[in-house]
Amino acid sequence: MTTHNQAVALSDGRVLDVFLGGDDMGFPLLMHHGTPSDSTTFADWHDECRSRGLRLICASRGGYATSTRSPGRSVADVAKDSRELLDLLGHDEFISAGWSGGGPHALACGALAGGGCRYVATLAGVGAFGQPDLDFTAGMGPENVEEFGAAVASEQDIRAWLKANGEPFRTVTGEQIAEAFGGLVPDIDKQMLHGGYAEQMAAETRRALEYGMDGWIDDDLAFTRPWGFDVDSLPVAVTVWQGDLDLMVPFAHGEWLVQHLPHATGRMVPGHGHISLVTQFRVEILDDLISKI
Repeated sequence: MTTHNQAVALSDGRVLDVFLGGDDMGFPLLMHHGTPSDSTTFADWHDECRSRGLRLICASRGGYATSTRSPGRSVADVAKDSRELLDLLGHDEFISAGWSGGGPHALACGALAGGGCRYVATLAGVGAFGQPDLDFTAGMGPENVEEFGAAVASEQDIRAWLKANGEPFRTVTGEQIAEAFGGLVPDIDKQMLHGGYAEQMAAETRRALEYGMDGWIDDDLAFTRPWGFDVDSLPVAVTVWQGDLDLMVPFAHGEWLVQHLPHATGRMVPGHGHISLVTQFRVEILDDLISKI
């Protein structure tokens, strides 16, 4: 199978931009991209998924790339869309994984996607906002502290903040992307942002934001509001992957998830950041998921 994107029409008239790769006859792995990004985030996972008999599926969330915006969407809302997408593709059971802002959306599928989710992994996934035992922005780079402060204030504030600070990402190149991340990337992540991987990340970011900032805005608003499901009663097992040098989603978020998810296994990786985690541990992540099928 070769990779490709396709538009998938949902029953309510919205359209999802969907990336398909891996083994088209394999067990479905539903991946959830970060913030901001789109369905092509995991295009470079294609070969490893194919060799392991996994069908790679990723949809751009509403407002990103060519996916129809869904104003006011919650994290929980992705579960219904994912269940409908999987039904249309002919799948009942699946495993779900999400990187960064995709982490909570992967958990939503474990909580709400009709019982077909066999296992979940979060890869540097954010914890829940407003919890007494998690200081959400502590340890984040300054750009994220400002961004989430604006999101908490109002949609108007986060829209204005992204207009002032996010526009360079709409035209970013591979050569520019490490600098564009500013204080959000430690040295270990900067080392990953060169050559082909930097070009891929820049391309998916431009594609995600081609039609505007709505997807990014709606993600930030969803993260700073109740997710729509109870993390402490999630019925499926979860592996929580987290690097201790992460400046986008600090180590404390991974610790919080391990403490609150009732069936969690922590894979806390010393010496790694947000980007190096998923680039350097891709094989281990996939092998762990395969072992749970």
